[in-house]
Amino acid sequence: MNQLRLLPSRLGAQAVRLLAAHEVPVFGWRSRSSGPPATLPSSKDGGSSSYMEEMYFAWLENPRSVHKSWDNFFRKASEEASSGSAQPRPPSVVRDSRSAVSSRTKTSKLVEDHLAVQSLIRAYQIRGHHVAQLDPLGILDADLDSFVPSDLITTIDKLAFYDLQEADLDKEFQLPTTTFIGGSENTLSLREIIRRLENTYCQHIGLEFMFINDVEQCQWIRQKFETPGVMQFSSEEKRTLLARLVRSMSRFEDFLARKWSSEKRFGLEGCEVMIPALKTIIDKSSEMGIENVILGMPHRGRLNVLANVIRKDLEQIFCQFDPKLEAADEGSGDVKYHLGMYHERINRVTNRNITLSLVANPSHLEAVDPVVQGKTKAEQFYRGDAQGKKVMSILVHGDAAFAGQGVVYETFHLSDLPSYTTNGTVHVVVNNQIGFTTDPRMARSSPYPTDVARVVNAPIFHVNADDPEAVIYVCSVAAEWRNTFNKDVVVDLVCYRRRGHNEMDEPMFTQPLMYKQIHRQVPVLKKYADKLIAEGTVTLQEFEEEIAKYDRICEEAYGRSKDKKILHIKHWLDSPWPGFFNVDGEPKSMTCPATGIPEDVLTHIGSVASSVPLEDFKIHTGLSRILRGRADMTKNRTVDWALAEYMAFGSLLKEGIHVRLSGQDVERGTFSHRHHVLHDQEVDRRTCVPMNHLWPDQAPYTVCNSSLSEYGVLGFELGYAMASPNALVLWEAQFGDFHNTAQCIIDQFISTGQAKWVRHNGIVLLLPHGMEVVAGGLVGSGGPRRDGMDPGPLVELDGMCFPGPWSTWVCAGWGLYMCKALPRMSLIIFTPKSLLRHPEAKSSFDQMVSGTSFQRVIPEDGAAAQAPEQVQRLIFCTGKVYYDLVKERSSQGLEEKVAITRLEQISPFPFDLIKQEAEKYPGAELAWCQEEHKNMGYYDYISPRFMTILRRTRPIWYVGRDPAAAPATGNRNTHLVSLQKFLDTAFNLQAFEGKTF
Repeated sequence: MNQLRLLPSRLGAQAVRLLAAHEVPVFGWRSRSSGPPATLPSSKDGGSSSYMEEMYFAWLENPRSVHKSWDNFFRKASEEASSGSAQPRPPSVVRDSRSAVSSRTKTSKLVEDHLAVQSLIRAYQIRGHHVAQLDPLGILDADLDSFVPSDLITTIDKLAFYDLQEADLDKEFQLPTTTFIGGSENTLSLREIIRRLENTYCQHIGLEFMFINDVEQCQWIRQKFETPGVMQFSSEEKRTLLARLVRSMSRFEDFLARKWSSEKRFGLEGCEVMIPALKTIIDKSSEMGIENVILGMPHRGRLNVLANVIRKDLEQIFCQFDPKLEAADEGSGDVKYHLGMYHERINRVTNRNITLSLVANPSHLEAVDPVVQGKTKAEQFYRGDAQGKKVMSILVHGDAAFAGQGVVYETFHLSDLPSYTTNGTVHVVVNNQIGFTTDPRMARSSPYPTDVARVVNAPIFHVNADDPEAVIYVCSVAAEWRNTFNKDVVVDLVCYRRRGHNEMDEPMFTQPLMYKQIHRQVPVLKKYADKLIAEGTVTLQEFEEEIAKYDRICEEAYGRSKDKKILHIKHWLDSPWPGFFNVDGEPKSMTCPATGIPEDVLTHIGSVASSVPLEDFKIHTGLSRILRGRADMTKNRTVDWALAEYMAFGSLLKEGIHVRLSGQDVERGTFSHRHHVLHDQEVDRRTCVPMNHLWPDQAPYTVCNSSLSEYGVLGFELGYAMASPNALVLWEAQFGDFHNTAQCIIDQFISTGQAKWVRHNGIVLLLPHGMEVVAGGLVGSGGPRRDGMDPGPLVELDGMCFPGPWSTWVCAGWGLYMCKALPRMSLIIFTPKSLLRHPEAKSSFDQMVSGTSFQRVIPEDGAAAQAPEQVQRLIFCTGKVYYDLVKERSSQGLEEKVAITRLEQISPFPFDLIKQEAEKYPGAELAWCQEEHKNMGYYDYISPRFMTILRRTRPIWYVGRDPAAAPATGNRNTHLVSLQKFLDTAFNLQAFEGKTF
């Protein structure tokens, strides 16, 4: 036993103040009306000792002159001292002999001894985890020595630091209210105090919680772990734990290793206890009322979790190892250890229904974190579960990724934001003590991989994974914490990785000594089975029967898997949408119906958008001007972008469709155009969202400014959109190109999710886009080059796009969000900046009322259309450049010779309408014009499709900026020169003469 290893030396006054600031009781430092702080220094620190003596002498003179807690404190001390020779003296004696008494009376010695014991208890609570026996391999304990301050590594010989003697070990001390080690006892000997603290804080569980600035929460944790005998298990609980270990390790992982020895499966060997750990969290949460658990995890152990936690049919798992099976679904599919699953079942422990969803994840280990949180938030929203009492999330992490991936930090910082909180997540870290081939000392700068969780005051429970009972107890407490306080909690399973990064990898190249120790390590199942057999909880025969039972289950499933002829990717869906794609058993039509809105609805929405629904609500004078402008537009039956967005959202809310808009500064809008949240100018934090005052029975509208995060927040909104197809979920980038920091979510989940996992998602990305010289080159472009236009749909609304599982609209007109019959593709809208206030970028109600529908192509309707045989050039374009072209055409007087046609939908490419336009102008040269650089716009996408239509009889010439590395310039003159250059080319009717295509 490491007795007194944690005893701190006497602390100075400033250190005491810092300690006292961590915990109540914290009282006024120099006020007699305040009570004693939790810890006080000894007489060796003169200033603080004088303060204690001041309180003591004041109490002797008049007990009522000090705080009642001081009174109680000194009364108890005096009663204990009365058994000796020291007695409290009358005030007159005190006054006459104060200098003599201050040296030290037995009473003051006793008081200081009690305070020293309180410091000792606090030292264990704060730093006991540093010397806990956490590592099954004995490696971590040695590494942590460098993080333990030298003044804490003392022995019993240094009791002098406390003014305590070895003889004090058998003295009884009053226990403070900040510990529960006494149980029903109020006093314990110092020897027993140390023993109980060692058992609580320095064995197989290490607790980090004293940084939490909430006393109730700290007390709750102390009670859960310090109370004597609290970690007791019944024989039935031990047998259940053993059975779960058998399924996790001995049979499932061993079975896969025997059948497919040369296959990568990223097994759980070395941390098999994770399966009982997750099941315990789910059991305890179910007991506390949870009905839906959403999990996210990396690939290590995923197959085991699917089999033994989610309860995926074993034959379907085994089918994934058969290379001959043909996929029955469209798409590429994905490797087996990336797949997800959704399953409703009865929890056998609580006999209650529970829904489990394991979200599919790519090799980007922590990318799934915000996705899980968003899906959890959505499930809570649709159930009306504002407090998170029915739906919760569990996230499993690897140690290296948890410390190294920035999205972990981004996700943690969403945890307590009103529009993003999921009311607490249980984080389980599989701490292999290695990242692929990288040692922790090279992978992080902190003692633990879990230190990131401290930023949100999440308690961290480290536990030795070779002690299954300690793991189960910690997980039970973690689940109870989450469901009691609705806050995050971290369970750090300190374990090892028995094999290399995968089953084919050789770890001895880089960690030879570590793996020599691992090869000698007795598996946790054998250790625990031997323990239970020795204590008589199970017999050897019962243990072997349990193994044989699961062996039979695996073999039978393996036999059934051999009968499978095809592989169904849809069997691995993590977010099914039952009934959405079919009506009465027949597939839904994927054509886009009329999208118009009755004019009275448009007028009503416009009226609300231009008013303040609340009384006595004072808005900014500048906003009053904006609202008057909206009222005028409504009266004149026109809309700009901002008002059109209001119309689109409002009409969906009327139909009961939930709308959620999230992102940086979306409430006002980056360009001060939206103003969906009004702020009272005279009452702090009083706001109004007019969109929620349209109709009494409308769907709710959520608009929320996010943290300054793209990766985390886009992942969150993607997860939110996964939960239901009957919602419009939008994420807006502050500037279009800022979505590049969220590219992992776009590449790994949105662009490829449908192909890999047969997962549909209707997330909408609003990316402000336009080649304008503002704030540098990058923010001018929404980056259409990056958004997967090949091989799939791309639409422009005055430019719009649908790549792959995408729809992408590059909008210069108003936002047509309402094409609801589209098959829930993700949508990018390249939204305008300068066009937000462009006088020509407006639409009439006539284009929006009932009976109207989305136009894939907007043809020329001016003078050129009246005499098409005289047109010499037909320019196709999309987006903002249309307005530049129209202005330049007018300035050159070429309205009759040059026609301009806009593509609103680029993909699926409108072959039929483009053919009609080309045939309408048989003598015209055809040109494609874009303001983006040649390698950053749509030309490479549209060119071969035009060639298909024209059968190579007519070329489609490129007009635009030359290729470039940067998407835009930061120099205004350079911008204007390049703009004028391609406009001159567009209207130079001899520009293409003599050129070959």
